[in-house]
Formats: sequence, C-alpha cells, structure tokens
Amino acid sequence: MSEKNREGKRTAREKLAVEREKQKSAEKRRRALIVGGAVVAVLGLAAVIGVVAANAGKDDDSEASGPVVAPSGAQGKDGLAIPVGKDSAKSTLTVWEDFRCPACKSFETAYRPVIHELTNAGQLKVEYHLVTLIDGNMRGSGSRNAANAAACAQDAGKFPAYHDVLFDNQPPEIDDAYADNDRLIELAGKVDGLDTPAFRSCVEDGKHNSWVAKSHQAFDKGDFSGTPTVLFNGKDIYQDRTMTPAKLKQMVQEANKG
Repeated sequence: MSEKNREGKRTAREKLAVEREKQKSAEKRRRALIVGGAVVAVLGLAAVIGVVAANAGKDDDSEASGPVVAPSGAQGKDGLAIPVGKDSAKSTLTVWEDFRCPACKSFETAYRPVIHELTNAGQLKVEYHLVTLIDGNMRGSGSRNAANAAACAQDAGKFPAYHDVLFDNQPPEIDDAYADNDRLIELAGKVDGLDTPAFRSCVEDGKHNSWVAKSHQAFDKGDFSGTPTVLFNGKDIYQDRTMTPAKLKQMVQEANKG
C-alpha cells in the first residue's frame, strides 16, 4: 500500500471519529429535550444526522462488474431513483441513503410517519437513491447487498415496506450483517408476498449490484456532504437546524396550495 493510500485511510478514520463525537453530542442535546418522560419532537435534520464525510472512504467492491440493470420503475437521470408516491405530486423529496448508516435510521425514525402520510395522500413524491458509503468507510458489502435487495423488492412492487424493514432491523454500524444474503432474505419474510423464488434469485445473484455502484458514483459526483442527504424540491434542507417533521409537512402543504 502506498504512503498516500495509508494517509487517506488514516484521514478517513479521523473523520469518522470526529463525526461520531458529533453524533454523541447531538444525542445528548436530544435527550435534554425530554420533558415528563416524553421526547419533544423537534428533530432538526442537522441535529439527528451525524454526517460521515462523503469522501472518507471508497468501497473496493463498488465498481461492480456486469451490465447495469435498473430496478423496475426506476426514474430520473440514468434510472437511479426509486420513486414512492404519485408522479402528480407537486413536491418532491430526494433522499440519498445507506442502509448501514445510523444517521439515516435516525432520519427515518423521525420523518417516516409524516413522509408516509404525505405520499399516501398524493401530496409528496419521494425519490430514493441508494449508496454504499459505510461499506467504504467501515469495510464490507452490507450497504451494497442491502441496496441490491431493496432494488429486488422494487422489482416485486414491495420497495417501501422492505425499505422500512431494513432500517427497522439495521445492525450496529460496525456489524456487516447485511453482507449476508440469507439475512436479507429472512427479513423479506416480514413483507407480505416478497419472499419468492424470483426475489431470492435476484438477491443471491446480485442482479442490481452494478446499478447500486452507479448510484453511489452519482452520489460521489454530487458533491454531497454525507448521508442522509435530503433535498426538498431540489433544495438541500440538511443544514436547516429548524427543520422538523411538522415543518416539512407545512412546506409540502404550502407548495400544494400554489
């Protein structure tokens, strides 16, 4: 390994250490909001998202070989977005996520109820982009394998439910449990009708691995600061420390009035 590569890896570890300290500080501030045993629901994106620098590490397996096979119904540039919600919705939330990313789970925990409410009502469309940032930073292939499995779920028309299951059962960041396809198939059992021979074959064959790699490359080229990256109608709302689920809902409702 060259000295340059060693220095790059040391820098990546140092950045991870700094960002984890930020996560701990953010968690202490959040706990301070507990009143009478109930958490005050003011989870601004900047408070809950412990960003891991986007260029902190690269996954040696990210350059997957084979043809790029986008999942059924993928949209956007190069077919890299998995849409949820009606195309007729006036507002679009673009979310870049990694299924191994703890900060992404924090975002999902806080914002999922209102996102489901708005997409089900036809007021919001969400475009999910899947990346493999943690595979590069922590080593492993769980981010990629989980993203491939989620794309397989999209083929089966079950992406939203399986997406939620993956975050609900997310292993600790240092545990590359999602590298095990058997675990991903086991979790598919929590989604009605998903665990089929076609889904299993898709997961085990890594059918969408090259598509996942291309999605991560787009993330790198996007000059984003980390995951999750959340854009509302094209505007990055990550750094808005006043952002809450209620505020997001208000923004969507106001856009629908226009």
